[in-house]
Amino acid sequence: MSAPVPAAAHIPFTVLIPARMASSRLPDKPLADIAGLPMVVRVAQRAAQSAATRVVVAADDARILQACAAHGVQAVMTRADHASGSDRLAEACTQLGLDGDDIVVNVQGDEPLIAPGLINAVASLLQDRDGKRPEASMGTAAHAIASLADYTNANVVKVVLDARGLAHYFSRAPIPFGRDHAGNAWWEGAAQTAHPGVAAVQGFAPLRHVGIYSYRAGFLREFPQLAPAPTEAVEALEQLRALWHGYRIAVHLSDAAPGPGVDTPEDLERVRALFR
Repeated sequence: MSAPVPAAAHIPFTVLIPARMASSRLPDKPLADIAGLPMVVRVAQRAAQSAATRVVVAADDARILQACAAHGVQAVMTRADHASGSDRLAEACTQLGLDGDDIVVNVQGDEPLIAPGLINAVASLLQDRDGKRPEASMGTAAHAIASLADYTNANVVKVVLDARGLAHYFSRAPIPFGRDHAGNAWWEGAAQTAHPGVAAVQGFAPLRHVGIYSYRAGFLREFPQLAPAPTEAVEALEQLRALWHGYRIAVHLSDAAPGPGVDTPEDLERVRALFR
């Protein structure tokens, strides 16, 4: 179980939302209508319910800027040729003049049901006050995996933590692997085997990574300059670049899975139904 979500009312941070029009599975995704509003506006409105001092969309198309302006959402134009969302946010940090120690939370532009409390919790991971994580350059989130199908699904990214709640590794493979429980969800029967209590050890229960990140702005500007990691290329997981180069990632453990994101037309219909 995770600790109560920090209110973060005293923590200054900026939410940046990367938004690009190109999407192979859902063209013009940021402008997809959800109950009368473009999806990127829905995401910004949810983020604005957090304790963020400001919420800014980092766009790659004038149509996104126009949609944001029409609904009172701040947005900046970034280059269209960025290789990743973190590259886009690095440019946005420079445009906004953020100091190196300023905290930025990357909220994906296809998460219209993101919980404001989760944004606060991930931002709070990088605070130097009150015994937080000054050694970490990034923060993110995870929650316990509840099914064998998710544990073995390559599209569900797993993370293993150390005793301090810092990430050891992220993988699409089922990690940690239960050698003596092959073919089963090993954590379900752990207390009845020769490994009592293993499922309760923080960092060694199977955890699903949630794709929300916090950074210090200085590190975010530096990150695109780091050489890609071999593990990143193999797993197709950009966060492995930070671990490869020796940076630490703090992880907030959430009690539940986040609301559904939107990757496909089917996802969009599910989210529209929830808003209805």
